[in-house]
Amino acid sequence: MKTWLAPLCALVICADAHAHAVTADASPLAWTFEPWVVAALAVSLALYVAGYARLRSRGAQGRARRTARLAAFVAGWLVLVVALVSPLHALSEWLFSAHMLQHEMLMLMAAPLLVIGRPLAVWLWAFPTNMRLRIGAGTRSRWIRMPWRFLTLPLVAWTLHAAALWCWHAPRFFEAALARPGIHTLQHASFLASALLFWWTVFGRGPDAQGVSSGHAMLSLFTTMVHTGALGALLTLAPGVWYPSCIETTRALGFDPLQDQQLGGLVMWVPGGLAYLIGGLLVGARWLMRRATPHVDVGMTREG
Repeated sequence: MKTWLAPLCALVICADAHAHAVTADASPLAWTFEPWVVAALAVSLALYVAGYARLRSRGAQGRARRTARLAAFVAGWLVLVVALVSPLHALSEWLFSAHMLQHEMLMLMAAPLLVIGRPLAVWLWAFPTNMRLRIGAGTRSRWIRMPWRFLTLPLVAWTLHAAALWCWHAPRFFEAALARPGIHTLQHASFLASALLFWWTVFGRGPDAQGVSSGHAMLSLFTTMVHTGALGALLTLAPGVWYPSCIETTRALGFDPLQDQQLGGLVMWVPGGLAYLIGGLLVGARWLMRRATPHVDVGMTREG
């Protein structure tokens, strides 16, 4: 239940990579090596590999499930590297469409893959037994348990994710994020954190946990696909540029600002909608498999 508090904290630190303004001599294709981001990414991967190796040495039971989760975590980790360290990050400071692609990678690729990877259950096994027990006891305290239960209520997580998307794409807030690094950090942190909460309600729970059915998860995905598609359509079909701060940098690279905005809207509208559709298909397939082969998913629960 509380297993996403640490991933939220660690991965929100990674969102700080986007907290610097464009300067006149900045390169639009430079790699970004923000110390906190690189350190958080390196530590998260090292802990996962160490925990996975220790779990693997305990026996073959549940090994296929752990391997699948390892693959999901590594894939999500690589998406974070591309979004926050690769030249895409620098380019997102110049082009709105690259900015939108970065946002979609954080929310629609990295977040669900990291949720499926269940990192904290594996990270714990990288620590000595005594420390692992103390950390586990701490996460069961009411000061952590109660807020976590509230934040992972499906309606709450859905609302937070929707609010983050719509509020930060309002021109006033988006412009403020471009102008002030601290607000920019808050923008990316809220995108990533709300996406992790949202995808936890879709993939992170057991079957029908706390009365939440696969049907509810599919409803969350469908409604999110509809409202994000609407936002993408508004950006694509807008007759003018929403964000004047993007005009200068876009023209500096030889692109039309309105066409760049339309491309960014299409990124949210089409590939974004496809990601939610794929998520719904996966939820449906999981529900059908559980009906065909009932089982109790205890592998990682007992190990973590």
